[in-house]
Amino acid sequence: MHLQKKWLAMSTGRRVVVSLVGAAQIALTTAAYRDLVRRPADQVNGPKSVWAIALLVNWVGPLAYFAKGRISS
Repeated sequence: MHLQKKWLAMSTGRRVVVSLVGAAQIALTTAAYRDLVRRPADQVNGPKSVWAIALLVNWVGPLAYFAKGRISS
């Protein structure tokens, strides 16, 4: 089945939920990337390049970064 047909087959409520979850994931990843870029390397647990790649893993990467990747100043 074509992706557009699947989207159109969803109820309006389900499309709203999927859109909100997608927007939340994008916002979380964007916030994590912004923090990573602005944060000095000595305030990051591990190499920044590794965290940049890890942030690409849907929810897990950004949540792990906020939980374990940053060192509080």
